[in-house]
Amino acid sequence: MSENIHHAGSADANRANNATLAARDLRHVWHPCTQMHDHEALPPIPVRRGAGVWLEDYDGNRYLDAVSSWWTNLFGHANARISAAVAAQAGTLEHVMLAGFTHEPAIRLAEQLTALAPAGLTRCFYADSGSAAIEVALKMSFHYWLNRGQAGKRRFLALSNGYHGETLGALSVGDVPLYRETYQPLLLPVITVPSPDCYLRAAGESWAEHARRSFADMEAALERHAGELAAVIVEPLVQCAGGMRMYDPLYLRLLRDACDRHGVHLIADEIAVGFGRTGTMFACEQADITPDFLCLSKGLTGGYLPLSVVLTGEDVYGAFYAEYAQQRAFLHSHSYTGNPLACAAALATLDIFATEPVLERNRALAAHMAACAAPLAAHPHVAEVRQCGMILAIETVRDRATRAPYPWQERRGLRAYRHALARGVLLRPLGGVIYCMPPYVITPQEIELMLGVAGECVDMACAP
Repeated sequence: MSENIHHAGSADANRANNATLAARDLRHVWHPCTQMHDHEALPPIPVRRGAGVWLEDYDGNRYLDAVSSWWTNLFGHANARISAAVAAQAGTLEHVMLAGFTHEPAIRLAEQLTALAPAGLTRCFYADSGSAAIEVALKMSFHYWLNRGQAGKRRFLALSNGYHGETLGALSVGDVPLYRETYQPLLLPVITVPSPDCYLRAAGESWAEHARRSFADMEAALERHAGELAAVIVEPLVQCAGGMRMYDPLYLRLLRDACDRHGVHLIADEIAVGFGRTGTMFACEQADITPDFLCLSKGLTGGYLPLSVVLTGEDVYGAFYAEYAQQRAFLHSHSYTGNPLACAAALATLDIFATEPVLERNRALAAHMAACAAPLAAHPHVAEVRQCGMILAIETVRDRATRAPYPWQERRGLRAYRHALARGVLLRPLGGVIYCMPPYVITPQEIELMLGVAGECVDMACAP
């Protein structure tokens, strides 16, 4: 096991480099989603290099990246094909503005994405982060209705426990309590209905039955508010930041039908679940639906560079297409929109999907993940082990019978995080949920290590 955690060699000689870099970092860098005071006891880990599923620090310690570096990495760190594509692009064109100009990587990427996406999504609007894509979709939906003479359709409907990013519009349609409580005075008023989260299903109820029963709340909200609603926004199949909570594709089919009946757009946030994470290229495929807006980022570039895109159809595009004097153009831009380097990384990523049996291989890997995690279902402090494709989550609880969670103040997930690091695995629990979302190049043996350590983390997190 030690060979998976450490490289042989001069770790002691390099240890000062780790410490020196961490000290330099803490003098100036403010890290995301972090209470910086924690770093007094647990300094940030300086990463020297990556290869495949592994990250290596300056002491020679190696960590299996079980969370794909915040769900972005698909085909491993320092992937030769993607690296070569970015390097080649850097030698010809690093960037040009996409207003009044264009370039071949952006064109080819739009052609390939519209060919891969659910039928009817024919137009691509580029942005540079997942949150920015959500802002684009919200604004585009509102502006569509404005251009169509329905200025009253300006509100949005979202699911409880949802997460769509951390810019203000994206935060508004999310439902993470800490964020909402902190930034509430800045947020848009949004209508929220209960999530179809199947963790909450009744005893003996199937996932599909729970989805159908849960949809009554959505149907009622659409009937009540259709005249003022621009769009409904959901994370298809998996609410990732909300604890990897999952639901049945039937809910999406019912939602698509209801949005059509009530004249409301459907925004599918596949920023985290797109590009094979749920077992299909896009999660919406499992419901056989086409959303009005499909938001993509994270895995789009294989984890290499920031890039996002909103795909939509001809009806939406046509609402903005007019003579300049009519002032109907969509008003949104980013300096790095459609960056050629990021587009080159995305094209290389899509080429891997096109030339290798990625989804077929993932099905075998997902089955192995399920088999390795199966014994944890009987753990006295595990309420559920759930999986959707290459996403697997273990829900730890204080009381299995009542499903009562541990108090968040006890920070049991931090215990698990620290133990996993000591064992050579990067796991970053979401509260009481220990999850794995590894790069697709992981091997069966690495899966066994990853889930073996995850099992140890359950014991560590749930110890008295």
